[in-house]
Amino acid sequence: MLEVVCGDGFNAKHFYSHRSKEVIACDFDPTAIMTAQTKNPAANITYILVDIRTNMSDDCFGNIVWDAAIEHFTPEEIASIMQNIKRRLMPDRIISGYTLVERHHGKKQLHQHEYEFKDMHELKRFLTPHFKHVRVSETIYPSRHNLYFWTSDATIPLSDEWRHSAY
Repeated sequence: MLEVVCGDGFNAKHFYSHRSKEVIACDFDPTAIMTAQTKNPAANITYILVDIRTNMSDDCFGNIVWDAAIEHFTPEEIASIMQNIKRRLMPDRIISGYTLVERHHGKKQLHQHEYEFKDMHELKRFLTPHFKHVRVSETIYPSRHNLYFWTSDATIPLSDEWRHSAY
C-alpha cells in the first residue's frame, strides 16, 4: 500500500503496517520523514522523501491512503495528484482518506491548509470526475467536522453493490 503525505508515520506504523505486507509512506517534508523513520519504524514500512505533485513513484499499489493531507493542496494540485494516484492504483482497488471541513465563518482550520471543502457534497463532486464510484461520509463534533472518502472504479466498501453490504 501507499500512504501519500505520511507526516510523522504514526498511521503507517499503527494502522497500515499491521494489515499490509508492505507500506510505502511518502512525504515532501524532510523533517517529517526523519521523524517517521525515528519514531515510527517497522520492518515492512519504507519512508521516502517525495513531492507527490511532481515526482510520484511509477509503482502500482493495492491500496492508496491520503489521510489528513488533501487540504494542503490547491484544487488544481488535488486534481493533478488524483490523476497521478489513480494511474498507480491496481485494478479494482481503492483510494481512501479523510479531510476537514471548512469552518462556518470561512476561517481555515490551520493556516497551512490551501483548500478546505465546504461539505461532503463538494468533496464528492470533486472526486467523481476521477472515479466511477465515490463514497463520502462525515462525522460532526462541536470543534471538528471530518469527511471520509473511498474512491474506486470498482465497487467500494459500504456501497449497495459491495458484497458485504448485508452485514
